[in-house]
Amino acid sequence: GGDREVVGRVVERVKERESRGYTYEAADASFELLLREEAEGRPLRFFRTESWRTIVEDRPDGSHANEATVKVWADGERIVATAEGNGPVNALDRALLAALERIHPQMAKFELVDYKVRILEGRHGTESTTRVLITTGDGDTEWSTVGVGENVIAASWEALVDAYTYGLLKAGVRPTEK
Repeated sequence: GGDREVVGRVVERVKERESRGYTYEAADASFELLLREEAEGRPLRFFRTESWRTIVEDRPDGSHANEATVKVWADGERIVATAEGNGPVNALDRALLAALERIHPQMAKFELVDYKVRILEGRHGTESTTRVLITTGDGDTEWSTVGVGENVIAASWEALVDAYTYGLLKAGVRPTEK
């Protein structure tokens, strides 16, 4: 039957992703999204990413300015938002919230609670693959998501997207993007 096929696809997808460095023990929300996507046979999305970028500016006084710009599509609309933060990931988080809060006001309650980066075995130093674990909360509960990649900011973006996707699903919002 159908359930057995879904279970088989989930097992294969988890094995493949774990071989690339993903872990789901500490990323309950990312795992639930994977399960739901396989059960429904499609990605669960509230927005589509066109692009994102971060800029870290080293200032003469030794301080840093961190800025992020995100370009996303949501509800058929192209949205561009820029934000500053105390680091590049915080700036990305703020820019994504700025882009989507008008369409999804539930996101105003979402807050990045914890952020962990782990260097995975394999290559050494700055050539390493990184795993990012993000914990997000809404004032009532918290959930964790994972992102993996050679670029720590890209891995962080992946975990942020999962965090907001899960949070919106949890809030009862229906996915809108293909």
